[in-house]
Amino acid sequence: MNASTSFAIGMPELVVIVILLLPLVLSIAALISCLKSNFQDSTNKIVWVLVILFLPLLGSILYFTISPKQRLQ
Repeated sequence: MNASTSFAIGMPELVVIVILLLPLVLSIAALISCLKSNFQDSTNKIVWVLVILFLPLLGSILYFTISPKQRLQ
Protein backbone atom coordinates (compact mmCIF):
# COMPACT_ATOMS: atom_id res chain seq x y z
CA MET A 1 0.00 0.00 0.00
CA ASN A 2 1.33 3.39 -0.99
CA ALA A 3 1.52 5.92 1.85
CA SER A 4 1.07 8.94 -0.39
CA THR A 5 -2.31 8.82 -2.06
CA SER A 6 -3.12 11.43 -4.63
CA PHE A 7 -6.65 12.59 -5.17
CA ALA A 8 -7.17 13.40 -8.81
CA ILE A 9 -10.32 15.14 -9.90
CA GLY A 10 -11.54 14.01 -13.28
CA MET A 11 -14.34 15.16 -15.52
CA PRO A 12 -17.14 13.20 -13.74
CA GLU A 13 -16.16 14.71 -10.41
CA LEU A 14 -16.08 18.22 -11.87
CA VAL A 15 -19.55 17.75 -13.35
CA VAL A 16 -20.90 16.64 -9.97
CA ILE A 17 -19.24 19.59 -8.21
CA VAL A 18 -20.71 22.06 -10.72
CA ILE A 19 -24.17 20.49 -10.48
CA LEU A 20 -24.07 20.70 -6.68
CA LEU A 21 -22.54 24.16 -6.42
CA LEU A 22 -24.53 25.95 -9.12
CA PRO A 23 -27.86 26.02 -7.23
CA LEU A 24 -26.08 26.96 -4.01
CA VAL A 25 -24.17 29.87 -5.52
CA LEU A 26 -27.18 31.05 -7.50
CA SER A 27 -29.40 30.90 -4.40
CA ILE A 28 -26.92 32.84 -2.28
CA ALA A 29 -26.57 35.50 -4.98
CA ALA A 30 -30.35 35.77 -5.30
CA LEU A 31 -30.83 36.03 -1.53
CA ILE A 32 -28.19 38.75 -1.22
CA SER A 33 -29.70 40.67 -4.12
CA CYS A 34 -33.21 40.31 -2.73
CA LEU A 35 -32.29 41.39 0.78
CA LYS A 36 -30.41 44.45 -0.49
CA SER A 37 -33.19 45.54 -2.87
CA ASN A 38 -36.17 47.79 -2.25
CA PHE A 39 -39.49 46.66 -3.65
CA GLN A 40 -42.65 48.56 -4.52
CA ASP A 41 -44.63 46.41 -2.08
CA SER A 42 -43.02 45.37 1.21
CA THR A 43 -44.46 41.85 1.08
CA ASN A 44 -42.70 41.12 -2.21
CA LYS A 45 -39.35 40.81 -0.44
CA ILE A 46 -40.72 38.21 1.98
CA VAL A 47 -42.36 36.25 -0.83
CA TRP A 48 -39.17 36.27 -2.91
CA VAL A 49 -37.04 35.11 0.03
CA LEU A 50 -39.42 32.21 0.64
CA VAL A 51 -39.50 31.28 -3.05
CA ILE A 52 -35.69 31.31 -3.23
CA LEU A 53 -35.36 29.23 -0.06
CA PHE A 54 -37.97 26.60 -0.93
CA LEU A 55 -37.16 26.32 -4.66
CA PRO A 56 -33.43 27.10 -4.79
CA LEU A 57 -32.63 26.74 -8.49
CA LEU A 58 -36.02 27.60 -9.96
CA GLY A 59 -36.67 30.33 -7.41
CA SER A 60 -33.34 32.00 -8.14
CA ILE A 61 -33.93 31.92 -11.88
CA LEU A 62 -37.44 33.30 -11.42
CA TYR A 63 -36.15 36.02 -9.10
CA PHE A 64 -33.54 37.24 -11.57
CA THR A 65 -36.03 37.24 -14.46
CA ILE A 66 -39.20 38.60 -12.80
CA SER A 67 -38.09 40.79 -9.90
CA PRO A 68 -36.43 43.65 -11.85
CA LYS A 69 -39.94 44.79 -12.80
CA GLN A 70 -40.98 44.83 -9.13
CA ARG A 71 -37.91 46.52 -7.65
CA LEU A 72 -37.53 50.25 -7.20
CA GLN A 73 -34.83 51.87 -9.28
